[in-house]
Amino acid sequence: MLASNPNAPEPNQRQRCYACFRPVDRCFCDRIPAVENKTHVVILQHFRERFHPFNTARILRLALQNSQMVVEGVEGLGNWFATQHVTANAALLYPGKDSQLLETLSESERPQQLVVLDGTWHHTKTLFRDIPKLQSLRKVRLAPAEPSRYGIRREPHVLFLSTLEATVAALRCLEPDTKGFDQLVAAFHFMVESQLAHPKSEGTVRRKLRPRAPLNIPKSLRQSLRDVVVFYAETAPHSGEPAEASETERAPAYWVAERLVTGERLERAIASTTPMTQSFLNHIDLTVLDFDNAISLDEFREQWNAFLRPTDTVAYYYSNCTRLMKFMGETNHPVVYLKAIQLHRGRKNGEIDTLLSDLEIVPTEARGKGRPGRRLSYSIALVQYLATCSLFATD
Repeated sequence: MLASNPNAPEPNQRQRCYACFRPVDRCFCDRIPAVENKTHVVILQHFRERFHPFNTARILRLALQNSQMVVEGVEGLGNWFATQHVTANAALLYPGKDSQLLETLSESERPQQLVVLDGTWHHTKTLFRDIPKLQSLRKVRLAPAEPSRYGIRREPHVLFLSTLEATVAALRCLEPDTKGFDQLVAAFHFMVESQLAHPKSEGTVRRKLRPRAPLNIPKSLRQSLRDVVVFYAETAPHSGEPAEASETERAPAYWVAERLVTGERLERAIASTTPMTQSFLNHIDLTVLDFDNAISLDEFREQWNAFLRPTDTVAYYYSNCTRLMKFMGETNHPVVYLKAIQLHRGRKNGEIDTLLSDLEIVPTEARGKGRPGRRLSYSIALVQYLATCSLFATD
């Protein structure tokens, strides 16, 4: 009797390519280009990601010729990183308030070495928290113009990217003349689309939920948010009964706006002819000090019109902003009233915080002071959700 081969695959076990880690009949290694990147890329991978069949760092390592990947647990990565040489001009690709936007760096400010963390968002936060040397690095970040195309695994935020997407986007900023990035992204899309076409073949895969698209998403919010400015404004307090208030008294008193991709923000207090009462300040969660440097309405109008670019679309949720926009004069910019977008068939949209809760959307931190900053963050979260809907929903 012939002895059985202990290394032979079980009848129901599919053979894999151990480069891309896909089943042999779906190997796409021949699509992965060799990219001669100039910036040295160091990928620190949490050990639990090592054998995930859809880990994008593996594709990245195969493509980038000037890169290395280290796979360990938190302690092992910490020990390895503590003994390794890091260039003086190294940077960690990691979002945060003190992270520099890559697109704004001059050529002399660009890092020569880029450290990338690979794992779930929980894993990467743990790595950053528990490896002191990482915290000492300069941090850089991206400002994605559109949601991730990684439709296989769920991201914690609509504009969070896979490791491959984030690293390629960073390298495009750092070395725009390097060739091969388009082919690398195309290989990534091929992997995603192939898997989504055969969702039952991998029992452990969790497909990203594809929300039903609202019926009337404006074209300006579909897929790209590069030219979208979101704003919120507070109305000046009344001197008496609302019916007696003049149009001047009902002018904007506080305005906050943000351009989504770059994060550029305009936040101004606007001088009012009506005193700021304590009850009004409590209502909008601001203090009298926030109005110490208030500027005139004419000055703000000039600043607002200078802030907007010719290609911008202006978006807002709150109905009072429709009236307050009139104080800014005539505009040629497209305007999107978010509350009018039909998110539920046969039902009007109510308060935005309730709406976000129903949609299971968690806004990021406030984008300014007090109630204006919070309401701006709610509006931005909704815009990002709508962009995701239009990207992933089927017709």
